[in-house]
Amino acid sequence: MGSPQSDRERARSLDQQDGLARFRAEFAVPSAAQIHSSSLALRDGNAGQARSCTYLCGNSLGLQPKRTATRIQQHLATWAAQGVQGHFTPLSDSPLPTWLDADDRAAEMIAPIVGAQTSEVAVMQTLTANLHLLLSAFYQPKADSRHKIILEKKAFPSDHFAVETQIRHHGLAVESSMVMIETLRSESTALTTQDVVAVIEEHAKDTAVLLLPGIQYYTGELLDIPTITELAHRHGIFVIWDLAHAVGNVPLRLHDWNVDAAVWCSYKYLNSGPGGIGGLFVHTQNSGVIRPITDEKSDEGFTNRLAGWWGNDKATRFVMATKFHPVPGAAGFQVSNPSILDITSLCASLEIFQEAGGVGVLREKSLNLTAFLEGLLNSLPAEVRAKFSILTPSDPAQRGAQLSLLLADGLLDGVMDALLARSVIVDDRKPSVVRVAPTPLYNSYEDCVDFVEAFHAALQARGE
Repeated sequence: MGSPQSDRERARSLDQQDGLARFRAEFAVPSAAQIHSSSLALRDGNAGQARSCTYLCGNSLGLQPKRTATRIQQHLATWAAQGVQGHFTPLSDSPLPTWLDADDRAAEMIAPIVGAQTSEVAVMQTLTANLHLLLSAFYQPKADSRHKIILEKKAFPSDHFAVETQIRHHGLAVESSMVMIETLRSESTALTTQDVVAVIEEHAKDTAVLLLPGIQYYTGELLDIPTITELAHRHGIFVIWDLAHAVGNVPLRLHDWNVDAAVWCSYKYLNSGPGGIGGLFVHTQNSGVIRPITDEKSDEGFTNRLAGWWGNDKATRFVMATKFHPVPGAAGFQVSNPSILDITSLCASLEIFQEAGGVGVLREKSLNLTAFLEGLLNSLPAEVRAKFSILTPSDPAQRGAQLSLLLADGLLDGVMDALLARSVIVDDRKPSVVRVAPTPLYNSYEDCVDFVEAFHAALQARGE
């Protein structure tokens, strides 16, 4: 690491040249006073002049777009003025769609972010609920042939829970029907494509579903989605990707990559708010509706799924017929009418993605921002650098915005306390990992310097 002054000067120069820097003003960045306060009232008095905290936690919860409050207030005003008519009545002085069409608008906005046709995506439910909905449709095991689900050993716990309960739901044993991938190299926690290939090939003949993360939450590793998907398909395996940490973070081309299905949440890099609405992707080859809606045999002609009212064809939804005729595409997997509050909040953020030029433009900055952070960390004095390692692959093509730092034993709690004391917000994963995520829409190069200076001081203090 260079001198603090030279690093900061370099960061400020990069920030001045950054064409996306203006979008930081679109977000409510908490002040240092706010994050240390137990009240909503500001201690600094004038929020506009308050010193911002250093927020590098978009991989856990994205910051609030300032326009979110405006859009939600417009929704509330519609509800107040129109009541139930808000479902059907467009208003000339509101940018919001009718409630009946809100999910369609959201699908149009999210499709470019995941690289899909609009008909292949649905904004609905939450990630794990959507995963269960997909597994209920596409995991149809046969005990004497394809019954296994492959996932990674260190998958996010909810993916484990979903897989285990789906296996039990079909009367099978987790011990024989769930296969876990782990790295073959003792010195690394990151999976390689070779690790995945080895497990697929070993269990190919009796595997029904492969479930993997686009980006692994713990290490920040970006998996090779197209290569792994193509390999699994050669063995007749249905592929589902958990894109919780990939959506809005890295460019995705789910349709072109021939991905079967995928799920995601929206409160991380998509900034929809805590517990915000999720989404799913179902490739056109897996979501067609063959029979016309007038056909009385409504249980034939489409992939079976756990059906609900909002998945029924919109043209006849309010006819209230009890025959299920799903909307062609991913929308036909919807169950209940979506929360308009949630969709409104998500779409407020997606407006900013559109204005910024999309994920491809953001990725360019993200690569530079994360590399800058990595360089600062690697330049720390040797005695400090010896107290942590970077778990995330150093190859930029194998990671998103996150760097996961593995600390020496016993350091985590003290380091996290010291970072917070300096108004730096990151998150941790027990027992020893700090996750740092410079997000291109609202983070700056100077944020990276602020973090590394605070991290340096925290590690030094732990060695005294």
